[in-house]
Amino acid sequence: MVEFTLWDIVRNLLLAARWTIALSLIAFIGGGVVGLALLVLRIAKLPGATAFVAAWVQVFQGTPLLMQLFLAYFGAGAIGLNVSPWVAAAVALTLYSSAFLTEIWRGCVNAVPRGQWEAAQSLAMNLGEQLRHVILPQALRIAIAPTVGFLVQVIKGTALASVIGFVELTKTGTMISNATFKPFTVYACVAVMYFLLCYPVSAWSRRLEGKLNAGR
Repeated sequence: MVEFTLWDIVRNLLLAARWTIALSLIAFIGGGVVGLALLVLRIAKLPGATAFVAAWVQVFQGTPLLMQLFLAYFGAGAIGLNVSPWVAAAVALTLYSSAFLTEIWRGCVNAVPRGQWEAAQSLAMNLGEQLRHVILPQALRIAIAPTVGFLVQVIKGTALASVIGFVELTKTGTMISNATFKPFTVYACVAVMYFLLCYPVSAWSRRLEGKLNAGR
């Protein structure tokens, strides 16, 4: 059995937390870009776009993230693609995030009064101008709090990437626990670190929501 002090455990977990943060940011930003594109497709009402986006959302919201990670990693290998755990986790979490973010933002766009759309159309604005100058600025105000809140779910979701071999916070905790035979100590430290990552984001989301509600 390897002798690890508490500091050794914490230090190694802190090093692994960098990858949890990096994966969370990639998934959140990538999911935001894809989600915004899906939202615009849905609003534009191009032929077949609404059905495509609805199917996209149903698939990625209606299947477990764990299954999506397995398909991204082992499925790619089955068709001859050599994909690293890092790439598979980033792709799976990005697609998963995009489905939720596009629905969050769709609800925020729908919350903008219909009169705002009609006013923009009366000014002879095309769809892009309507979104850029009238609709999205108002929807953004509504979307900030739930979007930031969803980031907490992304951070916690990265823990599942450990099942395909991606060495982030949870995977590192498992490796240290197997080496030290101190599962309670190790996983208690892992839980504290997830809390330290998620709580500030949750608190910021609640504060934003409170400010926006007060502003109304």
